[in-house]
Amino acid sequence: MIKDIGGRVASIWEGLRPVTKKMLVRALQTSSSTPPNSPAHKFHYDAHADFEVSSLLTALDEQSKAKEIRKDAEKLSEIEQLAKTCVSVLENQSASAEVFIQLAERALKANDYNHLDALADRLAERFSAGEIAEIIRQTELPQIRAIAYETLAMMPISSITPLLDDPLYSGIAASSLEQKAFEFDSDEARDILDQFDAENDASSE
Repeated sequence: MIKDIGGRVASIWEGLRPVTKKMLVRALQTSSSTPPNSPAHKFHYDAHADFEVSSLLTALDEQSKAKEIRKDAEKLSEIEQLAKTCVSVLENQSASAEVFIQLAERALKANDYNHLDALADRLAERFSAGEIAEIIRQTELPQIRAIAYETLAMMPISSITPLLDDPLYSGIAASSLEQKAFEFDSDEARDILDQFDAENDASSE
């Protein structure tokens, strides 16, 4: 199937580690044999596989836009099936800012807002405050930033405050604490913000 697709997809597939290939083949077999609404199969996963599957998904999306592929219904169906499997694997296991942005952008392009809501749920369940802040830092799409900001603001204050010490994320953390202070009426968030602002004022003098 992969060799028939050709192009960059075949090249990336050949470069995958055996463990990643086995994981994807198992996921393909599971998706074709598992009834809808069944619990997702859990796979052993690692950061390297995260990168590999994400790269394969990018190549599949690019290949699906080629004119010769669009004219070949069977090959397009194979690409879409493999892309769907990559998405499922990433959604079930990844906690990477880059992957979340990739999946959220795909959902937005497809106008699939139910899928976007499901991604937002996974963001709240699995991602650290630092990774959520990284999503905000990296994305330029206001819809994705809004989801990430809302999720971050719902996290415990103890998870957000360490980000104030990181120059990359201090502004993001302050915005989230401000939301907690004024929208959720948190005195603790307000006190931390006042201290943060006072320290910044003192250091700028």
